[in-house]
Amino acid sequence: MSGGTPLLGVRRAGDAAVLAELEGLPAVLALRASLLAERPPGVDELVPAARTLLVRYDPSVTGHDDVRRTLAERAAGLAAGDVARPPGRLDTLTVPVRYDGPDLAEVAALTGLSAAEVVARHTAPLYTVAFAGFAPGFGYLTGTDPVLHVPRRAEPRTAVPAGSVAVAGGYTGVYPRSSPGGWRLLGTTDAPLWDTDRDPPALLVPGRTVRFTAIGVGATA
Repeated sequence: MSGGTPLLGVRRAGDAAVLAELEGLPAVLALRASLLAERPPGVDELVPAARTLLVRYDPSVTGHDDVRRTLAERAAGLAAGDVARPPGRLDTLTVPVRYDGPDLAEVAALTGLSAAEVVARHTAPLYTVAFAGFAPGFGYLTGTDPVLHVPRRAEPRTAVPAGSVAVAGGYTGVYPRSSPGGWRLLGTTDAPLWDTDRDPPALLVPGRTVRFTAIGVGATA
Protein backbone atom coordinates (compact mmCIF):
# COMPACT_ATOMS: atom_id res chain seq x y z
CA MET A 1 0.00 0.00 0.00
CA SER A 2 1.09 3.57 -0.50
CA GLY A 3 1.93 5.88 2.37
CA GLY A 4 -0.97 7.07 4.49
CA THR A 5 -4.33 5.45 4.87
CA PRO A 6 -5.67 3.24 2.04
CA LEU A 7 -9.21 4.35 2.94
CA LEU A 8 -10.49 6.73 0.28
CA GLY A 9 -13.93 7.33 1.74
CA VAL A 10 -16.92 5.96 3.64
CA ARG A 11 -20.53 6.57 2.65
CA ARG A 12 -23.90 5.45 3.91
CA ALA A 13 -25.48 2.41 2.29
CA GLY A 14 -28.95 2.50 3.79
CA ASP A 15 -29.92 2.74 7.44
CA ALA A 16 -27.69 -0.06 8.71
CA ALA A 17 -24.63 -0.23 6.49
CA VAL A 18 -21.70 1.78 5.19
CA LEU A 19 -19.58 1.31 2.08
CA ALA A 20 -15.85 1.82 2.54
CA GLU A 21 -13.94 2.74 -0.61
CA LEU A 22 -10.29 1.68 -0.63
CA GLU A 23 -7.31 2.05 -2.91
CA GLY A 24 -7.38 -1.55 -4.12
CA LEU A 25 -8.08 -5.18 -3.42
CA PRO A 26 -5.13 -5.76 -1.05
CA ALA A 27 -6.43 -2.96 1.17
CA VAL A 28 -9.96 -4.39 1.06
CA LEU A 29 -8.75 -7.82 2.16
CA ALA A 30 -6.47 -6.39 4.84
CA LEU A 31 -9.23 -4.23 6.35
CA ARG A 32 -11.67 -7.14 6.26
CA ALA A 33 -9.14 -9.41 7.98
CA SER A 34 -8.57 -6.81 10.69
CA LEU A 35 -12.30 -6.47 11.35
CA LEU A 36 -12.79 -10.25 11.41
CA ALA A 37 -9.89 -10.77 13.80
CA GLU A 38 -11.28 -8.21 16.25
CA ARG A 39 -14.87 -7.57 15.31
CA PRO A 40 -16.26 -4.19 16.46
CA PRO A 41 -19.46 -4.27 18.54
CA GLY A 42 -22.58 -4.36 16.38
CA VAL A 43 -20.85 -5.21 13.10
CA ASP A 44 -22.83 -8.10 11.58
CA GLU A 45 -21.50 -8.67 8.08
CA LEU A 46 -18.56 -7.76 5.85
CA VAL A 47 -18.95 -8.00 2.06
CA PRO A 48 -15.73 -7.40 0.10
CA ALA A 49 -15.46 -6.42 -3.56
CA ALA A 50 -12.58 -5.30 -5.79
CA ARG A 51 -12.25 -1.82 -4.27
CA THR A 52 -14.98 -1.61 -1.62
CA LEU A 53 -16.02 -3.21 1.66
CA LEU A 54 -19.69 -3.17 2.64
CA VAL A 55 -20.10 -3.16 6.43
CA ARG A 56 -23.53 -4.05 7.79
CA TYR A 57 -24.24 -3.25 11.43
CA ASP A 58 -26.95 -3.46 14.05
CA PRO A 59 -28.20 0.12 14.61
CA SER A 60 -29.41 -0.82 18.08
CA VAL A 61 -25.78 -1.48 19.06
CA THR A 62 -23.73 0.99 17.05
CA GLY A 63 -24.17 3.77 14.52
CA HIS A 64 -22.80 5.26 11.34
CA ASP A 65 -20.37 7.63 13.05
CA ASP A 66 -18.90 4.92 15.28
CA VAL A 67 -18.47 2.50 12.39
CA ARG A 68 -16.94 5.19 10.22
CA ARG A 69 -14.48 6.10 12.97
CA THR A 70 -13.55 2.44 13.51
CA LEU A 71 -12.91 1.93 9.80
CA ALA A 72 -10.66 4.97 9.67
CA GLU A 73 -8.67 3.79 12.68
CA ARG A 74 -8.28 0.25 11.39
CA ALA A 75 -7.33 1.39 7.90
CA ALA A 76 -4.72 3.78 9.26
CA GLY A 77 -3.13 0.92 11.17
CA LEU A 78 -2.75 -1.44 8.23
CA ALA A 79 0.75 -2.37 7.16
CA ALA A 80 1.76 -2.77 3.52
CA GLY A 81 0.72 -6.19 2.27
CA ASP A 82 -1.06 -6.96 5.53
CA VAL A 83 -3.55 -9.39 4.04
CA ALA A 84 -4.52 -12.24 6.35
CA ARG A 85 -6.79 -15.22 6.09
CA PRO A 86 -10.00 -15.08 8.11
CA PRO A 87 -10.18 -16.47 11.64
CA GLY A 88 -10.40 -20.25 11.67
CA ARG A 89 -7.43 -20.59 9.30
CA LEU A 90 -9.26 -22.39 6.52
CA ASP A 91 -7.21 -25.11 4.87
CA THR A 92 -6.04 -24.57 1.31
CA LEU A 93 -8.68 -26.00 -1.02
CA THR A 94 -7.37 -28.28 -3.78
CA VAL A 95 -9.60 -28.34 -6.87
CA PRO A 96 -9.02 -31.16 -9.41
CA VAL A 97 -9.57 -29.99 -12.98
CA ARG A 98 -9.92 -31.72 -16.33
CA TYR A 99 -8.32 -29.21 -18.66
CA ASP A 100 -10.61 -29.95 -21.60
CA GLY A 101 -12.34 -26.59 -21.87
CA PRO A 102 -13.59 -25.21 -25.19
CA ASP A 103 -11.47 -22.05 -24.84
CA LEU A 104 -8.18 -23.73 -23.90
CA ALA A 105 -6.81 -23.62 -27.45
CA GLU A 106 -7.90 -20.00 -27.88
CA VAL A 107 -6.22 -18.96 -24.62
CA ALA A 108 -3.08 -20.73 -25.82
CA ALA A 109 -3.23 -18.76 -29.08
CA LEU A 110 -3.83 -15.45 -27.29
CA THR A 111 -0.87 -15.98 -24.97
CA GLY A 112 1.55 -17.59 -27.42
CA LEU A 113 1.74 -20.70 -25.26
CA SER A 114 0.95 -24.33 -25.95
CA ALA A 115 -2.13 -25.78 -24.28
CA ALA A 116 0.16 -27.75 -21.97
CA GLU A 117 1.96 -24.55 -20.98
CA VAL A 118 -1.37 -22.85 -20.24
CA VAL A 119 -2.26 -25.73 -17.93
CA ALA A 120 1.14 -25.58 -16.24
CA ARG A 121 0.85 -21.85 -15.64
CA HIS A 122 -2.72 -22.16 -14.37
CA THR A 123 -1.89 -24.92 -11.88
CA ALA A 124 1.32 -23.31 -10.58
CA PRO A 125 0.03 -20.42 -8.38
CA LEU A 126 -1.53 -20.45 -4.96
CA TYR A 127 -4.74 -18.48 -5.47
CA THR A 128 -6.73 -16.44 -2.95
CA VAL A 129 -10.49 -15.93 -3.04
CA ALA A 130 -10.69 -12.15 -3.07
CA PHE A 131 -14.45 -11.73 -3.02
CA ALA A 132 -17.69 -13.39 -4.09
CA GLY A 133 -20.13 -12.15 -6.66
CA PHE A 134 -21.96 -12.71 -9.94
CA ALA A 135 -23.76 -15.80 -8.59
CA PRO A 136 -24.02 -17.59 -5.22
CA GLY A 137 -20.81 -19.52 -4.64
CA PHE A 138 -18.84 -17.81 -7.42
CA GLY A 139 -15.50 -16.61 -6.06
CA TYR A 140 -13.11 -14.22 -7.77
CA LEU A 141 -9.63 -15.71 -7.30
CA THR A 142 -6.50 -13.59 -7.47
CA GLY A 143 -3.00 -14.89 -8.18
CA THR A 144 -3.47 -15.80 -11.85
CA ASP A 145 -0.21 -15.81 -13.82
CA PRO A 146 -0.04 -12.43 -15.62
CA VAL A 147 0.46 -14.20 -18.95
CA LEU A 148 -3.04 -15.67 -18.53
CA HIS A 149 -4.69 -12.26 -18.04
CA VAL A 150 -6.85 -12.59 -21.15
CA PRO A 151 -10.00 -10.59 -21.94
CA ARG A 152 -13.53 -11.90 -21.64
CA ARG A 153 -15.17 -13.37 -24.71
CA ALA A 154 -16.65 -10.78 -27.07
CA GLU A 155 -19.92 -12.74 -27.03
CA PRO A 156 -20.81 -14.36 -23.69
CA ARG A 157 -22.24 -17.86 -23.69
CA THR A 158 -25.89 -18.18 -22.79
CA ALA A 159 -25.13 -21.28 -20.70
CA VAL A 160 -21.83 -22.23 -19.07
CA PRO A 161 -21.82 -25.73 -17.52
CA ALA A 162 -21.56 -26.06 -13.75
CA GLY A 163 -18.01 -26.74 -12.62
CA SER A 164 -16.40 -24.81 -15.48
CA VAL A 165 -12.99 -23.39 -14.55
CA ALA A 166 -12.36 -20.10 -16.31
CA VAL A 167 -10.15 -17.03 -16.57
CA ALA A 168 -10.87 -13.40 -17.45
CA GLY A 169 -8.86 -10.27 -16.82
CA GLY A 170 -6.75 -10.90 -13.75
CA TYR A 171 -9.10 -13.43 -12.16
CA THR A 172 -9.77 -17.16 -12.13
CA GLY A 173 -13.20 -18.50 -11.24
CA VAL A 174 -15.31 -21.65 -11.11
CA TYR A 175 -18.95 -21.55 -12.17
CA PRO A 176 -20.81 -23.27 -9.30
CA ARG A 177 -23.91 -23.90 -11.40
CA SER A 178 -25.00 -23.56 -15.01
CA SER A 179 -25.39 -19.88 -15.92
CA PRO A 180 -24.60 -17.37 -18.66
CA GLY A 181 -21.00 -16.19 -18.70
CA GLY A 182 -18.28 -14.57 -20.74
CA TRP A 183 -15.13 -15.93 -19.11
CA ARG A 184 -12.81 -18.21 -21.08
CA LEU A 185 -13.29 -21.85 -20.13
CA LEU A 186 -10.12 -23.86 -19.50
CA GLY A 187 -11.63 -27.00 -18.00
CA THR A 188 -14.12 -28.53 -15.59
CA THR A 189 -14.19 -29.84 -12.04
CA ASP A 190 -16.55 -32.15 -10.20
CA ALA A 191 -15.71 -30.56 -6.84
CA PRO A 192 -18.93 -29.62 -4.98
CA LEU A 193 -18.11 -25.94 -4.51
CA TRP A 194 -21.72 -24.95 -3.74
CA ASP A 195 -24.06 -27.06 -1.61
CA THR A 196 -27.11 -25.58 0.09
CA ASP A 197 -27.11 -28.44 2.60
CA ARG A 198 -23.66 -27.39 3.82
CA ASP A 199 -22.87 -24.58 6.26
CA PRO A 200 -21.62 -22.40 4.72
CA PRO A 201 -22.87 -23.51 1.29
CA ALA A 202 -19.82 -22.09 -0.53
CA LEU A 203 -16.29 -23.48 -0.30
CA LEU A 204 -14.84 -20.49 -2.15
CA VAL A 205 -15.17 -17.93 0.64
CA PRO A 206 -13.15 -14.69 0.75
CA GLY A 207 -9.67 -15.19 2.15
CA ARG A 208 -9.42 -18.91 1.38
CA THR A 209 -6.42 -20.13 -0.60
CA VAL A 210 -6.91 -22.48 -3.55
CA ARG A 211 -4.78 -24.73 -5.74
CA PHE A 212 -5.81 -26.31 -9.02
CA THR A 213 -4.48 -29.72 -10.06
CA ALA A 214 -4.71 -31.24 -13.54
CA ILE A 215 -6.40 -34.64 -13.81
CA GLY A 216 -8.07 -36.88 -16.35
CA VAL A 217 -8.20 -37.18 -20.10
CA GLY A 218 -7.28 -33.99 -21.88
CA ALA A 219 -5.62 -32.51 -18.79
CA THR A 220 -2.62 -31.42 -20.82
CA ALA A 221 -4.06 -31.63 -24.32
